[in-house]
Amino acid sequence: MWSGRFREPLDTSFEQWQRSFPVDWRLLPMEVDASIAHARMIGAAGILTADELSRMIAGLEAVGALEMSESEFHNQNSPSVRSISEAEDIHHFVELELTREIGDLALKLHTGRSRNEQIATDMRLYILGCIETTLAGLNNWASALLDLADDAGEAVMPSYTHLQRAEPVLVSHWLLAYVSMIERDMSRLNDCKDRMNYCPLGSGAIAGATLALDRTIAARSLGFSGPTLNSMDATSDRDFALEFTQVLSVLGLHISRFAEELTLFSTAEFGFLDLPEAFSTGSSAMPQKKNPDLTELIRGKSGRLIGAATALSVLIKGLPLAYNKDLQEGQEPVFDASNTVLGILNVLPAFTRSLRFRYDRMAAAASTGYLNAMAGATYLSNKGVPFRKAHEQIGNAVRFGLESGRELDALKLDELKQFGDQFSEDFYEAISIGATLDCHDVIGGTARRQVRTALEGAKRRIEADAASRPQKSEKLV
Repeated sequence: MWSGRFREPLDTSFEQWQRSFPVDWRLLPMEVDASIAHARMIGAAGILTADELSRMIAGLEAVGALEMSESEFHNQNSPSVRSISEAEDIHHFVELELTREIGDLALKLHTGRSRNEQIATDMRLYILGCIETTLAGLNNWASALLDLADDAGEAVMPSYTHLQRAEPVLVSHWLLAYVSMIERDMSRLNDCKDRMNYCPLGSGAIAGATLALDRTIAARSLGFSGPTLNSMDATSDRDFALEFTQVLSVLGLHISRFAEELTLFSTAEFGFLDLPEAFSTGSSAMPQKKNPDLTELIRGKSGRLIGAATALSVLIKGLPLAYNKDLQEGQEPVFDASNTVLGILNVLPAFTRSLRFRYDRMAAAASTGYLNAMAGATYLSNKGVPFRKAHEQIGNAVRFGLESGRELDALKLDELKQFGDQFSEDFYEAISIGATLDCHDVIGGTARRQVRTALEGAKRRIEADAASRPQKSEKLV
């Protein structure tokens, strides 16, 4: 591609080592689409006749129709496509294949463009597609969590702070916490999509195209909001890739937290659920074991997502403007992160829907350990006792209960009155499970009516999101 300047052939080992085609072959659909958009742009500028443009687009569509497996792309002797062994990168591959399709006319396609703008465009298109697929997967997982929350009804479980039992909450309230995380993840992905939705084509190598191209033609053709505004930034910018991987790393943390809780809750020590056998494995040595392989793997894969974002940050941090070959190394972290998340979301919704909780064990755990102490303090506060004093009085009652081996609701009224005159018979109703839940009657609280409202609101939002997106997303893994 640069033979006019060079007289010596590339060192064979270096030539093979520096090729990116073994990695970026998956950008074939994006490269073809971007090339068609560029062809339309140079056609409008008079570089291609109407007939040449028609032939060019037909040839590119033929190249885009090539169907090869990943193993074939890695096989330099693949019988499917001869250009695999010759291509330095995806751009070179498409040019070689297009030349086989339409002859020397293919050589006109590179008029007014650079590989620097091509890869910037291809990567944006790839990530935009990944975002849509990830959003669809997240919607599916959120729907599975909402189904579980619906099924849970008014089932109760303990909540935890510092991994110590804290207060009773509805199981549905706990599940909705993860739906809230998912909705933030979806919001971040949509924000990321909006910021990257600008087209670098027409930016040239660094200073802009040398032809009077109407860049809005390519932008419209590819579905971008418009062209990028600075050629140097357009060819060197990888903020969109960094932001994408950072959003995926946060998503991975949320999924990992869910996996960790399920791993804990499935142990004999908690006993809140039985792991579904279809998503578990056994031990090769201990016949009784059922291991939480899915949740452990998900927990582990969050490290890969964090690693991808970190690798991109380190890669970009010292690069001068504009394009540098270092940026070639930025493709693999993006591919790995997207594959990792899409792989997780391919199994997580079905796994979630298969979960079956032991509501009796959860309720028993929520009914012991003085988890109604906060409700007791609230009872006294409602009687006019300053909260700090109410906190102390209930704390003394808890200590008395611990020493006598009884819960608060098992203490006699005259025993309670030694800690404060405000205790009366209505105290016992005030610290019942139902009252303990319902005293948190604020937006976002675990009061039963608040959770019903929150659940219905989450359903509406997730259903609206599902209705707003294509029914089928392109598979990018």
